[in-house]
Amino acid sequence: MEAATARVTAGGFPTVLRRWGAGPRAALLIHCSLGSSALWSGVAERLAEGRRLTAFDLPGHGRSGDWRGPGDVQAQAAAMAGDLIEGPADLIGHSFGATVALRLAVERPDKVRSLTLIEPVLFALLAEARPDLMARHDAEMADYAAAAARGDWPLATRLFMAKWGDGRPWESLPEAQRATLIERIRVVEAASAVLRDDPAGIVRPGALDRIAAPVLILEGAESPAYIAAIDAALAARLPHARRAVIPGAGHMAPVTHPGVVAGEIRAFLDAAPEGAAPATG
Repeated sequence: MEAATARVTAGGFPTVLRRWGAGPRAALLIHCSLGSSALWSGVAERLAEGRRLTAFDLPGHGRSGDWRGPGDVQAQAAAMAGDLIEGPADLIGHSFGATVALRLAVERPDKVRSLTLIEPVLFALLAEARPDLMARHDAEMADYAAAAARGDWPLATRLFMAKWGDGRPWESLPEAQRATLIERIRVVEAASAVLRDDPAGIVRPGALDRIAAPVLILEGAESPAYIAAIDAALAARLPHARRAVIPGAGHMAPVTHPGVVAGEIRAFLDAAPEGAAPATG
């Protein structure tokens, strides 16, 4: 199924989006750092029957506007998402995109019918719940952090992709794709402080507890232990959450295992109520 594309302004930002399917029920898909809305194609094509699916390119990604900063790139992404939602919608987010979905659910619960969170990298919650695993994450990312700090963006990008990519060797990627990833790694750095400092207060006491929408939390069986720790901490705070594991998958499960991911999401959405759940508290 070929996606329809459009250029719009969302959250006051130049935004490119893709659309699949048709039907009465709307879903918004939010991709990971260094990705684009195109990464959802395998999942979206399997979910499109009876649904209107929209995915957009995050700031500084795909063909949306450049992100120059300073500022809160997560807030900008959440503003874009809020503008693109047609009434209460099913939000589906991956990695950084999942933190955007969570932020919108905390700030605008009226916009959210259900939440699917695929490996949300909410490191503020990890630092609070499992400081030992936060230290492990920092140790594993130390070489990347050092390269970024000295402005060695090619090395930083290669190290980041080795940890968070889809498993393909850096040298196997086309030169143009490597150049694009190197250019966009600065947006990853812009998001890093947001994910640790949580300016939106997603992990503040009581914030997650007020999300009344049903939540599906997905993770890859081969992902790092700190991903499972974040997911466990989220599930403990979200009143209507359940977890599922994608066998054989790592962090990029929507790309490497789209059929299994789509199957889990479809079953969840089919069971979720048609109307928006009211905010509580």
